[in-house]
Amino acid sequence: MRSNRFSRARTRTAVGLALAALAAGATTGTGPAVAQPKAAPAPAADCSAAYRIEQKLTGGTTWRMCWRYDPKAGLVLEHISYQPKGEPKPIKVLTSGRLSQIHVPYDDGQREYHDLTDERFAQGLVNLSPAECPGGTIKTIKVRDADWSDSPDIKGLCTTTRARGHAYRMQSEQDYSKRYQAQGKDLLLYTVNKVGWYEYITEWRFQDDGALTMNVGATGSLSPWDYAASDGQGWPIGKGARAKATSHSHNVFWRLNFALDGSSKNRIEQYDSKVSPPASGQEAPTNRTTRTKITKELAGDAKNMRWWRVVSATGKNKDGHARSYEIVPGATSKYPGRGFTKHDVYFTEYDKCELFASHNPRCGTDHPGSLDKWVNGQALKRPVVWVNIGFHHIARDEDQQPMPVHWQGFSLVPRDVTAMNPLTPKELADQNGRLDGEG
Repeated sequence: MRSNRFSRARTRTAVGLALAALAAGATTGTGPAVAQPKAAPAPAADCSAAYRIEQKLTGGTTWRMCWRYDPKAGLVLEHISYQPKGEPKPIKVLTSGRLSQIHVPYDDGQREYHDLTDERFAQGLVNLSPAECPGGTIKTIKVRDADWSDSPDIKGLCTTTRARGHAYRMQSEQDYSKRYQAQGKDLLLYTVNKVGWYEYITEWRFQDDGALTMNVGATGSLSPWDYAASDGQGWPIGKGARAKATSHSHNVFWRLNFALDGSSKNRIEQYDSKVSPPASGQEAPTNRTTRTKITKELAGDAKNMRWWRVVSATGKNKDGHARSYEIVPGATSKYPGRGFTKHDVYFTEYDKCELFASHNPRCGTDHPGSLDKWVNGQALKRPVVWVNIGFHHIARDEDQQPMPVHWQGFSLVPRDVTAMNPLTPKELADQNGRLDGEG
């Protein structure tokens, strides 16, 4: 047994009516627009002030976006743009970014959950305390039939800034007393959704160097009903070896709709590097990197020295190089049990009804219901990126009580979005390209 949320009486009919109302757009948000904003040139707004987030970070970078709350996916961010210092206007990055599933199969084969579409993930939004959002603002989200509040108004979206340590450091070779260093700063947005005994922290981090990081952290409590696992499918928790907590996986999917430089007609490229033994007369092995243009839908698998990037079809930086974002997966335990969990990334052609990686409810009955079945060789003209990061949770004594957060996620790192490091100090602004003055 997983669920503990039905202590508040609900009938199946009431739940059905609530979900129908949500699907019709009954979930909205209110609240102040910005977490302690600093002034920045304001382009035309893509949303009303209540749903707009704009933050200028200490390094001079400004991030802008809109937010809304989906009745199944929870927090959705839209119209995301990045404007580093020195750029005359914002650089559009994403049309939308959202969770697209949290799939939780148990090792004993007895249970399997699709938390976003089947387990009321969005209705599990919980209130945050000011201590959880230091220095920021907690926005109010209206959630009909909320599971963990008697009020539909949930103080559930934290917008704040967070230090991340060194952004860079460089020792001068001419003056040993001179060094260049900067401490990085992020815009951090997050919500907490309680599903059964688990609480999912959904983080979006926007760095002053143009990178984005998406994380989901699982915390809360181990289910008190899942202590009957057999050998090899659980771990003893508590005194002795009688009660074994059942092991399970968390397979988290994100869906990203890119719009680099305002165009959805982006390109996908895959890069693979191959190391060969030293040739005759060479001191070291050689390493050659090759590019493969991905022109059709693909279910991709991460390999050593393999990476992907999304390339702008229209925009270039001041050096004349096409802007792009590189996909950098975090640590993962890929779950081979289902077709849609067998691959690390997917690139599909845009279809407005394809929103959830599994148990997708938005398409017609003749449309496949999972991500793996949407990859069918269609040409990529408006690619959508899906990222799958897995975690195999074998419980440990330290998981009680509460359970420490275990994180899983990935990053989007700018590649040639700007001609130089967007945080370059003024003294080094002329050091672009070869520093010996040749070529």
